[in-house]
Amino acid sequence: MTLEKLNALSPRDAVTLFRQCCGSAAWAARMETERPFRELSELHAAALHVWNGLSARDWKEAFSHHPKIGDIKSLRTKFASTAALAEAEQSGVVRTSERVLKALADNNQLYEAKFGYIFIVCATGKSAEEMLAILQGRLDNLPDGELPVAAAEQVKITALRLDKLLGL
Repeated sequence: MTLEKLNALSPRDAVTLFRQCCGSAAWAARMETERPFRELSELHAAALHVWNGLSARDWKEAFSHHPKIGDIKSLRTKFASTAALAEAEQSGVVRTSERVLKALADNNQLYEAKFGYIFIVCATGKSAEEMLAILQGRLDNLPDGELPVAAAEQVKITALRLDKLLGL
C-alpha cells in the first residue's frame, strides 16, 4: 500500500487498517482524521502525537490486542510464524528452551497481576532470553512508572506495523 492509497481509503476502511497497527479504537479513529499524509515521516509524527494524547485506558486497550506471553502454546506459534518476516529472529528463538518459555509465562503472570495488563515489549530482533530479562527487570517498576514504559514499547510496535502496512 502507498500513502496515496491510504489517504484515499474510506474513513471506515482507514480505521480498520489503523486498528491492525494499534488496537486502540481512539487512536485509529484519530489517525483517520489526520489524513492525508504527504510523507512517511508525517504519518509517524501523527501516530506518535495521537498516541501521546490518549488516556491510560486507551493505551491499555491497545495492549489487550497483543497475544499474551504467558500462553506457551501461543508463544511457540508466534515465534514459529516470524520466519517469513525476519530469519534472524527465528533463529534466535527456535533454540529457546522450555525453561525459558516457562519463565516467560510465569513472569508474565506476575506482571499482569501487578500492573493489570499484559507485558508489552517490541520483540523485533530480541531473543526469548532477552525478552525474559527485560520482563524481569520491568517487574521492579512501580505501576505509575511502568505504564509509560509499556506505552513506549507500543509506540515502537505501531511504527513497525505502519511501515509493514506500507511495504517497507
